[in-house]
Amino acid sequence: MALSEEEQRLLEQMEAALAAEDPKLVNTLRGTGVRKLHRRRAAIAGVGFFVGLALLVVGLYLMSSGPIGYVGLSLLGFGIMVAAAVTAIYSWQHVGTSAPARGGERARAPQGSATDGSFMDKMEERWRRRRDESGF
Repeated sequence: MALSEEEQRLLEQMEAALAAEDPKLVNTLRGTGVRKLHRRRAAIAGVGFFVGLALLVVGLYLMSSGPIGYVGLSLLGFGIMVAAAVTAIYSWQHVGTSAPARGGERARAPQGSATDGSFMDKMEERWRRRRDESGF
């Protein structure tokens, strides 16, 4: 069912008021913000990696046919590749973790993380479970 012009206008006014009052919420609901930023960084880092690879190969080619002065070009290409790889990995890891928790709940830490308790507490709990299951 389509909205009337009056309803459409009221809806646009409400959206504008919400965007003015809480732009962070609007960005979260639209799916923009941190996740989009990390995806963009990962994509740019991927392109940067291939640019660095091209510089490395060109530097090695020029070095084989001429003076040693092209070592810097190869080293620059290698440095760009390393920086791009680190940036891409960091950004890609944060693409999944930047999503807001659903239902107002806090995102739960994966089992086995440091927030679950100490190592000894976990081992004691396992021991109790084994003892209870075996009937001793």
